[in-house]
Amino acid sequence: MGRIADHACYISEWPIYAVTRRQIRPRLNALEVFDLKTVLFVCVENSCRSQMAEALFNRFAPNNLRAISAGTKPSDRVNPQAIEAMKEIGLDISGKKPKLLTSEMIEKADRIITMGCGADVCPASFLPKIEDWKIEDPAGQPMKKFREIRDEIRRRVEKLIEEMTR
Repeated sequence: MGRIADHACYISEWPIYAVTRRQIRPRLNALEVFDLKTVLFVCVENSCRSQMAEALFNRFAPNNLRAISAGTKPSDRVNPQAIEAMKEIGLDISGKKPKLLTSEMIEKADRIITMGCGADVCPASFLPKIEDWKIEDPAGQPMKKFREIRDEIRRRVEKLIEEMTR
């Protein structure tokens, strides 16, 4: 188990402390405990699509759902066009860093979604419980394409959240 401080976040100025797969948060004079479900978004570089999906999911999901993202061969930075596309809708991912996919991430995830990638490097071949969204990689394309991909990811994320909250 990682350090508890690694899992602390703030919602509405109330600290939330994740301990393994449960969350405990102060609520007025009582504690509310709920199961935390995790979605793992995976692509090769973790620099565009999976970063956008993570940010969108965490923006719109209720407190008992969260997303993380990772890549099988992470880039050294998030794609600047992805950062710009997300800023246009009020999400700042400029402080995010691409992360290497680990077995711990896979084990802790309730859902694993691959973004669509080339068959020779796609992580889908070794991951359990996956769903492949087959979303085109916008890297190297005009800003218009990044916006289209961002909007497609947003539609799918909203549908996923709806499924998970039924």
